[in-house]
Amino acid sequence: MEKIASFTIDHIRLEPGIYVSRKDQAGSETITTFDLRMTSPNDEPVMNTAEVHTIEHLGATFLRNHRDFKEKTIYFGPMGCRTGFYLLLAGDYESKDIVGLVTEMFEFIRDFKDEVPGASPKDCGNYLDMNLGMANYLANRYLTKTLYDIDEAHLNYPA
Repeated sequence: MEKIASFTIDHIRLEPGIYVSRKDQAGSETITTFDLRMTSPNDEPVMNTAEVHTIEHLGATFLRNHRDFKEKTIYFGPMGCRTGFYLLLAGDYESKDIVGLVTEMFEFIRDFKDEVPGASPKDCGNYLDMNLGMANYLANRYLTKTLYDIDEAHLNYPA
């Protein structure tokens, strides 16, 4: 069986960043999948499910309400390894094209202090598994350690 593209990336050398994971065609539309890597795989501890779940709720809410990207957002959700998130956008993009969007989203998550959208038994299948304080902390960490000074090495997968 052929290895899928995301398993061909050298996760030993992979650092936090914004990477184009793949591009797919859906009819005449290009769908760009981004790897929003927040921690160094196999080097740093993974994120716990409560903060990942909170970031997912906040990130999805932010994106689906964004003035420019709400109609282009296909999906935002966690990686199974809990080292980051996938963002799927309708359109043919490069990593540098969405640095502003990702920065804005993580500033929103960092600064969010209200009730987490969708964190109720009626709206979510695991509403108690949330940790807003850690989501705020991890968003700030991603902003300060990666996004605010992102360079080409953290916009393109290691060769």
